[in-house]
Amino acid sequence: MERARRRERARSSQWTTTWASNLAAARQYAERGGHLDVPRSHVETIDGTAHTLGIFIANQRARRAGLAPERVAELTALGMRWG
Repeated sequence: MERARRRERARSSQWTTTWASNLAAARQYAERGGHLDVPRSHVETIDGTAHTLGIFIANQRARRAGLAPERVAELTALGMRWG
């Protein structure tokens, strides 16, 4: 039982880290372009690390109904076009 809890915490922590790095990539893109109308094939590089930002943005649009309100707000503040 404890092993399962540790795995779940690790997954949650990993997703939080992944969200933060993708959000940083989105912020960089938005600062440069003024919007988040990102082509699906776009890759954004931050500090030498490539982020598949186009796929991330497309997935967030498709999953909007299931996103936490805070995450919707973060993306909206960066210029996300949801429709």
